[in-house]
Amino acid sequence: MGTRSTYRVIEQWTDDKTGKIKNENLVLVYLQYDGYPTGHPIDTAEWLSTGTIVNGYSPGEEKLVFNGAGCLAAQLVDKMKTGTGGCYIHSLSSRGKSWEDYLYDIIVKEDKSIEYVCYENGSKKKELFRGSPADFVIKYHKEDVEA
Repeated sequence: MGTRSTYRVIEQWTDDKTGKIKNENLVLVYLQYDGYPTGHPIDTAEWLSTGTIVNGYSPGEEKLVFNGAGCLAAQLVDKMKTGTGGCYIHSLSSRGKSWEDYLYDIIVKEDKSIEYVCYENGSKKKELFRGSPADFVIKYHKEDVEA
């Protein structure tokens, strides 16, 4: 039995007319195994922390760049999918309903920063972490070492 999890990629911006923060949920990626914070989520946070959100890019750049939230979402699927099974695209409405133990949000903000959020999905959803991918790595690497 695996530790199931989902990643939801969200694009966030401020509506010019209302001034309210808007969120566009782009994709839900379901993974069957190793979804606890010190499993693939710490690897994903490390990967995200090495990348930069841009609006337009120059082909041939050697560093990891995400040309907006949609590009990040596509690269996340590419990173996670290694063959048949294990990783699936699910409908956004199924989030939390596929026996996931953990839920992760990758929020691409208007200022081109990334917010990483981790929830434990028990009888009641509980937020465990909210911050930068680099801070997630620090928090869960330290906990893994102490365990």
